[in-house]
Amino acid sequence: MLSYRHGFHAGNHADVLKHLVEVLILDYLMQKPTALSYIDTHAGAGFYHFASSFSAQNREFDTGIAKLRASALALPEPLARYLEVVATCCAGEAEGYPGSPAIALAMLREQDKAHLFELHPNDHQNLSKRFKGRARINEADGFAGLKGLLPPPSKRGLVLIDPPYEDKNDYRNVISALKDSQRRFPNGVYALWYPLIPREESKDLGRRLKALSPNNYLHAQLCVQAEQGSHGMYGSAMFVINPPWQLNAQLQEVMPVLQTLLANDESKPFVLDAVIA
Repeated sequence: MLSYRHGFHAGNHADVLKHLVEVLILDYLMQKPTALSYIDTHAGAGFYHFASSFSAQNREFDTGIAKLRASALALPEPLARYLEVVATCCAGEAEGYPGSPAIALAMLREQDKAHLFELHPNDHQNLSKRFKGRARINEADGFAGLKGLLPPPSKRGLVLIDPPYEDKNDYRNVISALKDSQRRFPNGVYALWYPLIPREESKDLGRRLKALSPNNYLHAQLCVQAEQGSHGMYGSAMFVINPPWQLNAQLQEVMPVLQTLLANDESKPFVLDAVIA
């Protein structure tokens, strides 16, 4: 299914949570000089301009990154670090927002490798134009592409998985991909994003993910509005397998701030659940 375009949602509350976690994990992994691999299974276009027809249609960035940039609060260091990386990515393009590939490539070092997968032909073309020569860019299914990249030569890496979930099969695919990836590369860090929507597949995904790694995971859920009816995203979640040891403490500091800045009064409180080996 190739109808999904992330440009409609760029910079929203879900991107804030996803990319915050991405930045904090990469900062941790790069404390060691050994090379690491970054694998993005659903990379998108890489960068999104707010004036584009996609972003301007719903202005979802007003519910996310714009609120953080306009905040008068003293932001905790992990959140300030995320905004610093976003600002670096947006240098000269302030009216826009970076996708996960742009964030990773702004942080990775010369010895590190990036592998980006994107099936949508237009987004793949934009991704290739922007990052040609800086990453391996594949117009291919990221779930399938993982198999040939794990384990990476350095035995260190982050895999970011965030399919659109427009197809119910994506909920099964993420479980299958993570099971297979853990067999191939058990020490890898796996960060999975998923939407909080009023569907059983979404509501049960956290339980199924915990069963894959019951002794070493982090699960963060941010609700920004009340659940209404049978459709519509009311928040999003990040599930991390083999999380950095300090990630739970960092998010304990940040999640209340995100709840204050991004959620309305009718939303459920955030959830942060972790078992870290």
